Amino acid sequence: MNIEEKVEEIRQRAKKNFSLGYNCAECVTEAVLSLIDTGLPPEVKKLATGFGGGMGLFGDTCGAVAGALMAVGAVHGRSSLPEGEGKEALMKSKEQLYGKPGLYRLFNQLPNMVKAKYGKTLCREFTAKWQSEWLCRDHALFCRELITDAAGFAAELILSDRNELGSRPFGENVENLSE
Repeated sequence: MNIEEKVEEIRQRAKKNFSLGYNCAECVTEAVLSLIDTGLPPEVKKLATGFGGGMGLFGDTCGAVAGALMAVGAVHGRSSLPEGEGKEALMKSKEQLYGKPGLYRLFNQLPNMVKAKYGKTLCREFTAKWQSEWLCRDHALFCRELITDAAGFAAELILSDRNELGSRPFGENVENLSE
């Protein structure tokens, strides 16, 4: 199976997960973690539950985006800090995160992919027009599409070359970093 087929398989599983009753974050993490070997136990999927509805229905970052970031982290995230002590360890850690390649460059792509397609990343902004009819048909169809896309974005980042992705320029970010 090539990368495009694997991405589509993950997208379709996430889409189906929504109709099974998974929340937005669970849809994405379940699809990715079930179809990509991360070496993590299946129980790790439980971490996604609280991120539904933009963090426990609070409306912040969309749960599908959070779930996608968790899935990418399951593959590309750090499992430990760099060796060393003091300033040396801090410099190595900074390089892992901000360097070229750097993990923040890789992870930063995901919310920027969502924002490029949808214009935002906050659940409360996505769902504002459905507040009086939560999970009506239009709302559910919109969220299912967003879930499907987020799962695809996560799969693309997981299945592509980590060093190449981690060497790309930053997208929008709170530190105003560019290169």
